[in-house]
Amino acid sequence: MAKKIKPEDLTCPLPITEHDTIQLAHGSGGKMMTDLISRLFVWAFDNPALNKQDDQAVVEIGKQRLSFTTDSFVVDPIFFPGGDIGELAVYGTVNDICMNGARPLYLSVGMIIEEGMPLADLEKIVVSMKRAAEEAGVVIVTGDTKVVNKGKGDKLFINTAGIGILEHDYTISADQLRPGDKILLSGTIGDHGIAVLSKREGLSFETPVESDTCPLNSLVAQILKAGHVHAMRDPTRGGVAATLNEFAHASDVGIHIREDHIPVKPAVSGACEVLGLDLLYVANEGKLIAAVPPDKAEAVLRAMKSHPLGQDAAMIGEVTSEQPGMVSMTTRIGGRRIVDMPVAEQLPRIC
Repeated sequence: MAKKIKPEDLTCPLPITEHDTIQLAHGSGGKMMTDLISRLFVWAFDNPALNKQDDQAVVEIGKQRLSFTTDSFVVDPIFFPGGDIGELAVYGTVNDICMNGARPLYLSVGMIIEEGMPLADLEKIVVSMKRAAEEAGVVIVTGDTKVVNKGKGDKLFINTAGIGILEHDYTISADQLRPGDKILLSGTIGDHGIAVLSKREGLSFETPVESDTCPLNSLVAQILKAGHVHAMRDPTRGGVAATLNEFAHASDVGIHIREDHIPVKPAVSGACEVLGLDLLYVANEGKLIAAVPPDKAEAVLRAMKSHPLGQDAAMIGEVTSEQPGMVSMTTRIGGRRIVDMPVAEQLPRIC
């Protein structure tokens, strides 16, 4: 006779986060990656600049403050609608440099190339990087090239580092949010993730979706002219949800957003519904989230909207003193949900 199951016997299992080996989720931008960084890298390399865990570090040489960052790009496929791994590497590094208000200046580029990669493809990517650097106003000044045996890589991985100069004397960081701050988003979300997925899986949509990859330094410069900003970050891996959770945790504040205020293209929204993806966790490569003091929010929003890259900008929520460390959202139907930090990643190898 079958055992009778009682309601109290039913449980909803949590995702497994403890592993003895590295998982794809450890590079996701979500909880597992955060835990890995905190438990291993921050512990080992402990220092004030690193411990802030922004996308860049502020270092001083004499009286000059510099913004310094590094990034690696392993996107699959290396060519996708609206971009490729080369321009993604340049723009992604430029964007990380300027999220504290710095002016990007110089990049380094390291190429890890798999044996057998078509030289014509590599040339396309190098030319793309050249154009991207010119558009962003930066110079690639040094680099390195390595080739690995066929089957020991995946066509091409790119590592970059970048340096910029801080020309203001205030602090823009994830730990600077204050209750009452407004949360601004520079445009539609999910474009990059869906564009890469469509190419990877051979999907086609009635309205084509292209990546939003672009350099944000000119938009940041316009924002800073309009008013002071407490924090900025580009919501790449882990999407808007991960970035807002990082803000809430670093500043020990609550954040509340409204779903109907979040800009999204109909094709991207439709793709997420069909594929069962949560739009808030889908990667972006040409958007930024800013936490702005309430008395500056309208001016900053107007400045964003007046820039070609911020025409769809919106005020999507605010910072509160309630439920510190937590992000919540009012849904389109008036409900309320917790927007938690992603444990893993819906779409691995997205950047």
